[in-house]
Amino acid sequence: MDSKDESHKDYYKVLEVDYDATEEKIRLNYRRLALKWHPDKHKGDNAVTAKFQDINEAYTVLSDPAKRIDYDLTGNCEIDKYTLREYLTRFKGMILTSNGLGITHTSIWSRQLMETNEYVDK
Repeated sequence: MDSKDESHKDYYKVLEVDYDATEEKIRLNYRRLALKWHPDKHKGDNAVTAKFQDINEAYTVLSDPAKRIDYDLTGNCEIDKYTLREYLTRFKGMILTSNGLGITHTSIWSRQLMETNEYVDK
């Protein structure tokens, strides 16, 4: 992995969770991955150690509400790195509340997005 990729880690993908994952889901996936990739289970494998460090780094950020918000607002926002569904899921809160609209009920929007995605996926 080159230095450019290092600076743009997607912590949600590292922990294998959705962008709107709950704290509980993040914690459970962290524990599962930490056990799977713990260096003690793969003695002497530097790639495993690096993967384990990435998992810990991702959890440190996503498990802290203030760090997670900061990451969500300033993290990797490159559109070409995400599918449309991933991009809209990750940034729907910012999209729906932009310009002070303050939309808090996203169920209508989510339903419309899902219906739109059904047509796109076919």
